[in-house]
Amino acid sequence: MTGASDTRADRDLEEERRADRKGGPGHTVLLALALAVPVAKVAYTVGGGDAVRDVFVGMEPANWPDVLLGMVITDPLLGSVLAVVISRLVFALFAARGAVPTGRGRLAHLRRIGVTVLNPLAVGVIDACLFGPWWGLGTGLAAYALRKGVVVEYRTGRRRPHHAHGSGPGDAHGTAHDPDYRPPPWLRRAAAAEQWAALLLTAVVLPSLFFVSALDGQAWTSIVACRVTDGTRTADARLIELSRKGDGVVGWNLDAEEISNGLGCTGTESRFVREPWWRS
Repeated sequence: MTGASDTRADRDLEEERRADRKGGPGHTVLLALALAVPVAKVAYTVGGGDAVRDVFVGMEPANWPDVLLGMVITDPLLGSVLAVVISRLVFALFAARGAVPTGRGRLAHLRRIGVTVLNPLAVGVIDACLFGPWWGLGTGLAAYALRKGVVVEYRTGRRRPHHAHGSGPGDAHGTAHDPDYRPPPWLRRAAAAEQWAALLLTAVVLPSLFFVSALDGQAWTSIVACRVTDGTRTADARLIELSRKGDGVVGWNLDAEEISNGLGCTGTESRFVREPWWRS
């Protein structure tokens, strides 16, 4: 009975290590969101159908990522959760390739601090610049907590790094863990909880926030008031800015529901185009 349990546990560990080496489920979720969410955002905002095609043609391919970027940098909660998920995903990917230093010396300790702290610090600074110091602090601490759980798992041998070259027959999963490392029980429990927290953030919270942002009725970029000439008639109109051409703007005309060229554009305060989906 014990042998069967050990075999099953070993199989589960191998699946976790293999997932880490491939980026885990997070990279699949992020890729799906990056493809689906911008289209959903544009479709709900401008009304769907031919309008979606016209908007993406008007934006030109080089500007398509602006939809996703605009959503992230204008929504503090979405931007912060995405930063935490990406920070943890990248760290787990590199940890599976041996990026977590082992050993108890001062140099190994400093290296562990560096690989664990630097990226959360970076995402925290970015978040603070975009949304304010409290958002930055929360994002940095959350990213650090999830990374710390990965470090504990690799140091205790719960997971082991994989090396494509140089591993002997008795070391199929890379270098050994720290045999003398004995984290306190609460830290072991926290490391186990970290996996569930990361899964919840990646598979549930992040997709939910993305689709809430996609259906909130706000434009993903600035709405500008411009002079639009249609044949011999010139009128003022509101445009969702898609790109800039010379001294004018190419945008989606909210009044005429078509792509228009605007001149003499000035920014507007509100980015709301329609009621959010849950109020319509």
